[in-house]
Amino acid sequence: MLWATAGGTALLVLAGGGLYYRLNSNISTFDGDAVSKDRPDAAAPDAQGRTPVNVLLIGSDSRGNGNSDLGGGGDGGARSDTAILLHVYADHKHAVGISIPRDSLVTIPPCKLPGGKWTKEQTNVMFNSAFSVGDTDQGNPACTQNAVEKLTNLRVDHTIVVDFNGFASMTKAVGGVEVCLPNDVHEGDLNPNLGHKGKLVFAKGKQKVEGQSALDYVRVRHGIGDGSDIGRTKRQQAFLSSLIKQVKSRGMDPTTLLPLADAATKSLTVDPGLGSAAKLLDFATSLKDIDLHDVKFLTTPWRYEGPRVALVHPDVDQLWAALKADRTIDGQDASAPGGPGSAAPTTPATEAAPTPTTAPDPKAAGVKVSVLNGTGETGLGGKAAETVKGAGYTVTTVGNAAGKPRGTTVVEYGAGERGSAEAVAKLFPGATVQPGGRGLSVVLGHDFASANPATAANPAPGAGAAPAPLPTSVSGTARSADDDPCANVSYG
Repeated sequence: MLWATAGGTALLVLAGGGLYYRLNSNISTFDGDAVSKDRPDAAAPDAQGRTPVNVLLIGSDSRGNGNSDLGGGGDGGARSDTAILLHVYADHKHAVGISIPRDSLVTIPPCKLPGGKWTKEQTNVMFNSAFSVGDTDQGNPACTQNAVEKLTNLRVDHTIVVDFNGFASMTKAVGGVEVCLPNDVHEGDLNPNLGHKGKLVFAKGKQKVEGQSALDYVRVRHGIGDGSDIGRTKRQQAFLSSLIKQVKSRGMDPTTLLPLADAATKSLTVDPGLGSAAKLLDFATSLKDIDLHDVKFLTTPWRYEGPRVALVHPDVDQLWAALKADRTIDGQDASAPGGPGSAAPTTPATEAAPTPTTAPDPKAAGVKVSVLNGTGETGLGGKAAETVKGAGYTVTTVGNAAGKPRGTTVVEYGAGERGSAEAVAKLFPGATVQPGGRGLSVVLGHDFASANPATAANPAPGAGAAPAPLPTSVSGTARSADDDPCANVSYG
């Protein structure tokens, strides 16, 4: 998303001169005829003529074009080191990037080979093998797109591939990116075949990386957490968040944007629908109003299956259904007039909105709160979230609580957050406060349901049923682009 956004914004500034032609000539496209003919339908426009957009972002470890000098090396061909499905909501003010683990076991539909023949469908194979179909240095982005559409039942509107060279160049163009590591990393962690610990490569804590060091950061797996690709995915999400923040902090001026746009477009392989500077410009300008906090990243619900990864059902199915309905991960309808937060209330017009029992605290916006519905009844999480927002707090997640239905509402808090928890509990008469895990969570009980019967009512006959709220295994793991770079960067 960032390289398309930054590159397109630079085009907006520089259009009309020879630089526009230079950027335009950098872009490569893949064969549009290799995209499956059996595809999900495109999203229908909402009442305001807006449509959500799904963009598949692929990080390629191609060995060609000098990439082996940056760590490609080894055998030939190309694999998808990273795959993120970016859903830009209809309001174009919210976006969520879904990381698909490369070792996920999926079905890969028929894909076109370089000679023109099509493969047979493959079942229970690793997701990143789709990019390798045909065994070329350029990889097979169309096959990966076909696999994602098969997996999600979502139409992929655009696909963007970036390679090692392009990634390294972009990080240099923005002056480096702030990252964080939970422990020291040595040469032996980057190359387990080294046979010894080696020199220190990254020190524990925050630091800036660019070029080769940035590439090493997003690719390192061993020596951190359980050494899995899941942990690496978390660091990649944190890196993209910091990269977006870095570009915004430098300002959207030609001095900043030209080097980034030049580096980005040189490294891109895109679908024919984005195959010119003008098309990239149109797409990029549609993303400029998305606030950092409204850019989310998460990983598909997963579990280990031997050395591979299995996607967890029905959690992952609910995630795809929410995106298809253009619902944000906290359950809001981005296709509603005005976008999230502006949809018609679910309570009757004669019923007053809940009123906080305390005046809004000017410091409340810095307190992040998750709202979890522990009643088993639908429609309560959204109303409780509005109560919390009305008191000035930041709601990060709205979802369902795990386990049996709760009788009483509880506010759970992490270390150092008791005072905030007690303040939030005052918004829910009768709620108790107790320590539990990290962060601040309101877990709704039947006492809240009894006090708010209208919100639990079924939709009116003929009304479109909204997807079930996302489970906390999905909504509770999301990262915002403005989160601390040291948070949630390892697994195990």
